[in-house]
Amino acid sequence: MSLEALGMVETKGFVGAVEAADAMVKAANVQLVGKEYIGAGYVTIFVRGDVGAVKAATDAGAAAARRVGELISVHVIPRPHNEVERVIPKGGKIGLSPDEKSLQSGGGRQLMSGDGGQATARSTDASKTKSK
Repeated sequence: MSLEALGMVETKGFVGAVEAADAMVKAANVQLVGKEYIGAGYVTIFVRGDVGAVKAATDAGAAAARRVGELISVHVIPRPHNEVERVIPKGGKIGLSPDEKSLQSGGGRQLMSGDGGQATARSTDASKTKSK
């Protein structure tokens, strides 16, 4: 069995997930294990550490996510069974968002800085560009 607790905070929207992750690592001595994109805007952030630290971190992460977005769920598993390790993201490599998948494959959209500090998207696929 794992000696470290597993904490999960699930949000709807990426901003809430980032805010939760930031609050969790600042609130307690935990390690950010990864993220999982479930679909429809749902993101789960995973942390590991001592049971008390993970509980404090997930409480802080939940409060932070609630402030800026929509909190869906929070859960702590004190001593997850070794078999659970097979479904836990390792280093954030599991569950890429559709935009991340598109960028990794070389197609899709790329965000660029526009006027007024707002991000604008442009196509990176040459076949989508019209010539005049």
